[in-house]
Amino acid sequence: MANWHWNCNRALLLLQLIAGIWAFPDGAPADTCVKQRANQPNHGKARTQPAHTNPFEVVASSQTYHPGQEVSVVIYAQELHQSTTFRGFFLQARDANSNEWIGEWVQSENTKTIPECSAITHSDNRDKLGAKLIWKAPQNKRGNVYFTGTVLKDYGNFWSDIVGKVQAQPLPQ
Repeated sequence: MANWHWNCNRALLLLQLIAGIWAFPDGAPADTCVKQRANQPNHGKARTQPAHTNPFEVVASSQTYHPGQEVSVVIYAQELHQSTTFRGFFLQARDANSNEWIGEWVQSENTKTIPECSAITHSDNRDKLGAKLIWKAPQNKRGNVYFTGTVLKDYGNFWSDIVGKVQAQPLPQ
């Protein structure tokens, strides 16, 4: 009987490991926007890494917008970590004054939009050196926007509550 319990425990552990490896390979689910730990992955016991260890940059081409304007947002490894890849991301656009979700993302290859909360996420879990995303301002409004979210190096290593910077020089291609 003890051997049966041992085998069951091993089987459960194996299933948990498989689930961990394959969980959300096609991006964050829409409810990520409203979970208790909003904008953070629900990856078991894994929690966000300290901000000072984040090797990635999120940089926007503008912090102001006018009706229908497109703003480029890129994710890439910082200069000291240029060969560092990431597997996923989840970014939201928020109005800088009200903190409300605002605008919409242009879906592109290897991305999935979550219009319910002005978010965009990865659509595959392959290694990425960077991502170039396009956000579109609402047609009836102007103001200030900021971009916030999570970049995942892998299932257990991610950085949340990142706030995008605004470019001081041309964005990398």
